[in-house]
Amino acid sequence: MSQPQCTLKVDGRSLSGPIDTPLIEFLAAHDIDLPHICYQPTLGAIQTCDVCWVQVNGELVRGCSVTSREGLEVKLEETTARQARREGADRIVARHELYCSVCDNNNGDCKVHNVVARMRIPYQRYPYRQKPYNVDESHPFYQYDPDQCILCGRCVEACQNVQVTETLSIDWQREDPRVLWDGAETANESSCVSCGHCVTVCPCNALMEKSMLGEAGPLTGMPATLKRPAIDLIKGIEPTVGFRPIFALSEMDEAWRQPELKKTKTVCTYCGVGCAFDMWTRGRRILKVQPVEEAPVNGISTCIKGKFGWDFVNSQDRLTTPLIRDNGRFREASWDEAYALIAERFKSIRAAHGPDALAFVASSKCTNEESYLMQKLARGVIGTNNIDNCSRYCQSPATKGLWRTMGYGGDGGSISDLESAELLLFIGSNTAESHPVLATRLKQAQKHRGQTHIVFDLRRHEMAERADRFLRPRPGTDLVWLSALSRYILDNGLEDKAFLEQRVNHLAEYRQSLAPFTLDYAEEITGIPARTLEEVALQVAKASTLCAIWAMGVTQHVAGSDTSTAIANLLLVTGNARRKGCGAYPMRGHNNVQGCSDFGSMSKRLPGYEFVSDDAARARYEKAWGVTLSTNSGYNNHTMIDAIHEGKLKSLYVMGEEMAIVDANALHVQAAFDKLDFMVVQDIFFSRTCEQADVVLPAAPSVEKEGTFVNTERRFQRLYQVLEPLGDSKPDWLIQTELARALGADWSYRHPGEIMDEAASLAPMFAGVTYERLEGYRSLQWPIAADGTDTPHLYLDGFAFPDGKARLNALEYTPPTDQTDGEYDLHVNNGRLLETFHEGNLTHRSAGIRSQVPTSFVEVSPELAEQRGIKSGSRVRLTSRRGTIELPALVTDRVAGNELYVTENAVGNDHAINVLTSNEADKDSSTPAFKEIAVKMEILEIEGEAPLPRHNYRFWKSSSQDGVRTEQKWQRDDYVQPPRPARNPEKF
Repeated sequence: MSQPQCTLKVDGRSLSGPIDTPLIEFLAAHDIDLPHICYQPTLGAIQTCDVCWVQVNGELVRGCSVTSREGLEVKLEETTARQARREGADRIVARHELYCSVCDNNNGDCKVHNVVARMRIPYQRYPYRQKPYNVDESHPFYQYDPDQCILCGRCVEACQNVQVTETLSIDWQREDPRVLWDGAETANESSCVSCGHCVTVCPCNALMEKSMLGEAGPLTGMPATLKRPAIDLIKGIEPTVGFRPIFALSEMDEAWRQPELKKTKTVCTYCGVGCAFDMWTRGRRILKVQPVEEAPVNGISTCIKGKFGWDFVNSQDRLTTPLIRDNGRFREASWDEAYALIAERFKSIRAAHGPDALAFVASSKCTNEESYLMQKLARGVIGTNNIDNCSRYCQSPATKGLWRTMGYGGDGGSISDLESAELLLFIGSNTAESHPVLATRLKQAQKHRGQTHIVFDLRRHEMAERADRFLRPRPGTDLVWLSALSRYILDNGLEDKAFLEQRVNHLAEYRQSLAPFTLDYAEEITGIPARTLEEVALQVAKASTLCAIWAMGVTQHVAGSDTSTAIANLLLVTGNARRKGCGAYPMRGHNNVQGCSDFGSMSKRLPGYEFVSDDAARARYEKAWGVTLSTNSGYNNHTMIDAIHEGKLKSLYVMGEEMAIVDANALHVQAAFDKLDFMVVQDIFFSRTCEQADVVLPAAPSVEKEGTFVNTERRFQRLYQVLEPLGDSKPDWLIQTELARALGADWSYRHPGEIMDEAASLAPMFAGVTYERLEGYRSLQWPIAADGTDTPHLYLDGFAFPDGKARLNALEYTPPTDQTDGEYDLHVNNGRLLETFHEGNLTHRSAGIRSQVPTSFVEVSPELAEQRGIKSGSRVRLTSRRGTIELPALVTDRVAGNELYVTENAVGNDHAINVLTSNEADKDSSTPAFKEIAVKMEILEIEGEAPLPRHNYRFWKSSSQDGVRTEQKWQRDDYVQPPRPARNPEKF
């Protein structure tokens, strides 16, 4: 539906456009530039900079506060409005020391420079005066220079109302107002989560990435002993010559920088949210990550990892040449030698033991195109269905639950649906730390639009702290309370009767299966009072729109698939599956864990989730590839380990997966690798898994190649090559292509776009995907028809079954394994931290991140710490029925009672949580029961250094407020509204 239109009169001209559009944007659409600095589309009207004054219907107003409506009369060139804008700009340059030619931010997008230049302000009317504050260099990633700060409030608005960390404010009551971090002046001693929003939106160089300092242009690297005198010289002659010659010089400097300064769009390599942004580079140096408004998922948002966590790209310990094991030691080799050895060994093992003696593991860090080639290499070249990826470790149960009930194994809608829902259920999802940018959207919805959040989790993380209701069920019991809610709703006639009758099958069988799940039974099993569950059931039933969010707290149990199914059942019972603002949203962990499965790296499914057993689908690939495909049931990456121990698998090819650490029962996995005849690992670092390989191939990270990723909401996005591969490393798709040729296959891919064209021609789900349709920041959500029509919401036209109806599934409760007892008396939960990613092979190489989280640790509750004499910093030994690790303790009320929480950021056996985990797995998906661990704890040392430094954001309390509070500026005795001259222009 098109937006209603209106007509405005602007300086006598009639201009038409959409109604309720901010005036600045309305005018820009007609090529009229209304000067502004504090306004930014995402942030809205802050009204601090005073450079956008206009006359509207005879009244002088700030233009950023005006939206278009029929009959509005706007005068830009009226004398008072022009004088007010000039006065506002004069006040800005009284606060900001213009030294553009040597400024790190002189790159064409400095708002202060651009506005002053475009307004043709001839000279500095008010003298610049230094502020009584020092530059704050305390933060590892950025600095704050009060002398450059114009107090526009953009950073505060971004922190308070976009990121909703609520750290920043402006103290307007000070003699000299300034930006504060939780009311104080030190950025690195605050609740700042290093998301980078403040730096991204800063219109000048007051907040700057430290990676930009001295690196942006030829003159910026001058030592301070030269730079400061140069600045003083320019400022000394400025009153005589005015701004124009100075700006001409700065524009020459900006142009001088451009050939060396490269800006390339890419997609984040960390979590499954799928943030896209421009990456600024000069040579191989990554200067900064700059998100842009047109990014479809994140807009201007980033997190600590996406904004600042890229040191690994140029790490000195990157793999840059192939390695071959000779007599127990690795030596460097040429690519030809490595390919020849791999081809010879693969062929000999296949000849001796058959193709099913070889197995392949694709990477959720790699592109869709590389996943497609990995499964094609396994199936089309070797002849086996032994192919999988790490979704087996996390989201396969969620996918299974959705396949059973609704037909597709992906999020039912888009992030916009999550934002617009009335009620969100968070189940086993630490969203703010595992998917932080997505969490910002939900925190915004809660803070500004009254969205209700109910969190079920073992641990009081940020989303639990902010929740309207936080409940702690016993570990592994979510299916029980979910089923109890469904039963209560059905028993009391609160279900969506019309929806169930018209759109859902198997209601009678499902209703019968709920007989055991009374509220009293749920209280007995989960520990949540029946009365509380009744209240939640009523909230769920009454909500006009409901979305469920879940993650590894649900899926990594022996009943992970069933619990995911129970979530889908509840959504169907309440009718929250076939409308906008509703649906099921399992959070995808890695950047391309969705796409890796989408493109066929699964033992039983081809690209687009067609079954290998489907004769018609298989025939399509056989014709295209010119081969006969196996119908044998393949091993997944969990069952591969047992097959190695049993002597059935002889060779393993692992691409970008740290299996030795991230697989369950890690010592059992490492013992299996020792039994292999031949093992190939392809990675960007020499990981723990590489240690047991026979050949190691140096791959390239995402910023050194092109391709596409699919995010948690099924969204295809294109990434472009930012840098050349380091040393002799190569993109994974090129390694796969060259290796296939060494094995005798006729592969001739020259670009990932050719691979996507082939995949799209064979997988109906992706029929309309082309690189042209994904150009720049354009994106598509699958399924995608041949004409390019995509599907932001899956089920508006029916469910993905032949009759278009969803299917309720009868379930039974399967208790968790590895229960606590008198000896193993503590339960261990585990997961990610905001700052680090997974085992840390990437994030540990950032000095800034390590300064925030130096090591792995175990969280211990205050009550357990008191019972056993544990302090933060005490060293403890955790022993399960399988292994032992030693960690420092952190005493925190994020955990309660006998619950422990171990961080996943370990790169070796001494700290790795999976040394403790068992071989038990979800009965339907083979996903390991990573969250079911019983341990005993020994105290090794009482006194020790706390594992988190005191400057870590978790130790500080944020300072929530409604925004910049510009009215406090206006209420100051010395504030004078333009166009009247300022009394103290240098202060604000």
